[in-house]
Amino acid sequence: MARKSAHDEPLAPVTVAVGQEDLLLDRAVQQVVAAARAADADTDVRDLSSDQLQPGTLAELTSPSLFAERKVVVVRNAQDLSADTVKDVKAYLGSPFEEITLVLLHAGGAKGKGLLDAARKAGAREVACPKMTKPADRLAFVRNEFRALGRSATPEACQALVDSLGSDLRELASAASQLASDIEGTIDEAVVGRYYTGRAEASSFTVADRAVEGRAAEALEALRWSLSTGVAPVLITSALAQGVRAIGKLSSARGGRPADLARELGMPPWKIDRVRQQMRGWTPDGVAVALMAVAEADAGVKGGGDDPEYALEKAVVTIARAARSRGRT
Repeated sequence: MARKSAHDEPLAPVTVAVGQEDLLLDRAVQQVVAAARAADADTDVRDLSSDQLQPGTLAELTSPSLFAERKVVVVRNAQDLSADTVKDVKAYLGSPFEEITLVLLHAGGAKGKGLLDAARKAGAREVACPKMTKPADRLAFVRNEFRALGRSATPEACQALVDSLGSDLRELASAASQLASDIEGTIDEAVVGRYYTGRAEASSFTVADRAVEGRAAEALEALRWSLSTGVAPVLITSALAQGVRAIGKLSSARGGRPADLARELGMPPWKIDRVRQQMRGWTPDGVAVALMAVAEADAGVKGGGDDPEYALEKAVVTIARAARSRGRT
């Protein structure tokens, strides 16, 4: 969710939306427009790119109307405005009109910083729309989407959705909306699996989960299904590597609460609980054997062998056996 300043009145004379996350920038605009049209259904909205706002254009758009109509003027990529146009905008910031809301979308950073500083100095409402590059940020985004939709989703379901769909916020938002519309009651991991199990990331992690749990037959079944639906073998070796490394990290970590271990190992608390269940039966030697199997499979699927499918099957079986190594002679 876009972060907002304490001054959060959508119909403030000037709003600056700062960042490079397109979905959040668009939502910042939509919020202002919705508020304006709630106040006046005939609000005139002008949505302009930086090259469309030439010197003098802003004065024309913000000139008083005979009918005192409300206007929203949106300027995208404000950091790219020409020097003369920036002067116009800065002059307007000093005396904005009551019935007009100016929305500046700015990427942040050094380019065009003078305009951004001027807007802030003038007391503009600010909405932060940072690019979400960290998995934890996308996970928080999904949780907030379900919360905004008035729906309950388990932590595992939110993580599964991120694992399945990746980093595209529009796709994540659309998926959350679809699930909220189609499903009654709490949305759990099984529901997400039914909807998105065909996605490459989701099916890859299913293979890895079954393998590190020692369920060789199910892991092989999931592997063959994934390959038959076109999942790239490198995605599967990556998921296997993540699964085994998580076992190794947690088995060598100091004991403690999931929240403490999550901070130490860089995993969400719910994943700590899952990996704890998966690591039963593992030994340090088993982890070493499994990591070697993953490395061999990775070499096999990247051209080091003649049969990538066989390389993956061999790795899955080896990992599943390693998962059951504790107590065996």
